[in-house]
Amino acid sequence: MSQKKKIHPKIKSRLHPRSKHRERYDFIKLIESYPDLAPFVKPNMYNDDSVDFSNPEAVKTLNKALLKLHYGINNWDIPKNYLWPPIPGRADYIHHIADLLGGSNFGKMPTGATVKCLDIGVGASCIYPIIGVIEYGWSFIGTDIDPISIASSNKIIDENPVLKDLIELRLQSTPKDIFFGIITKDDRIDISICNPPFHVSLEAAHAGTLRKLNNLNTKKTAKPILNFGGQNAELWCDGGERKFVLNMIRQSKKFADSCFWFSTLISKQSNLKSVYEALENMDAVDVKTIPMGQGNKTSRIVAWTFLTSEQQKTWKQTKWQTVKK
Repeated sequence: MSQKKKIHPKIKSRLHPRSKHRERYDFIKLIESYPDLAPFVKPNMYNDDSVDFSNPEAVKTLNKALLKLHYGINNWDIPKNYLWPPIPGRADYIHHIADLLGGSNFGKMPTGATVKCLDIGVGASCIYPIIGVIEYGWSFIGTDIDPISIASSNKIIDENPVLKDLIELRLQSTPKDIFFGIITKDDRIDISICNPPFHVSLEAAHAGTLRKLNNLNTKKTAKPILNFGGQNAELWCDGGERKFVLNMIRQSKKFADSCFWFSTLISKQSNLKSVYEALENMDAVDVKTIPMGQGNKTSRIVAWTFLTSEQQKTWKQTKWQTVKK
């Protein structure tokens, strides 16, 4: 039995001001853009048009519609059981790092293909590069330890001319390495981004998925079907988010001169203390924490640089072609 229609705020105020997703999903426009979405759109318990977010096919089809309507991506798909990203949250990361680069460039956001972003764990969806290319014209290096993910993202690039020549994918053949074997001596990367594996084990990943599904459904389930998909390497690693990020920080020091800003999502607030301590031990010159929020979920981006003020000034003048005032 449906409940009384729920009153929703017109704007999702926790999303970034430049986000294309601050208003509620316009299913009429989404279906016009991508008719295959129509069978999945039905009134929910509040009589609002929605999709069943516990249905993997519905979530993937919604993503296809969002990418076509808002980003002009006509051909997008991923292999079965790979991670289907919640696009509004991914877009927020890109917008926030654009602000970060702008804050390092006298308030003017660097745009265009001369801005190089490194996406650690590009996945099968190629989602961060898609949004960065469309919104800011940046170029990307995407890395992954999974050949199937690399092949899937390459297919997306090949089938969407707007992405051609702006995204290069590199397979990381040594899973314990993050930057080694990826960043070359000639690379000058403006920012690296990462959505690290969250869970410490497969069992923890399944338990987290069950919690998510049971929050989405009135009927409880004991079967961990991933509504957003996900392979093992996408969802968990030994030591979880904390260990992955601490390893990233240690390795980043070796590439201090090759990248202006390093950054990563941190989902668990309890991990921040160790992250800050590691950055202090590595003598990071500047560390910034950028809060993010979507719905009831709160996370943050932690960004750091090893470049001195003089090195930063040179980088801006040579790499971002800053107009002198």
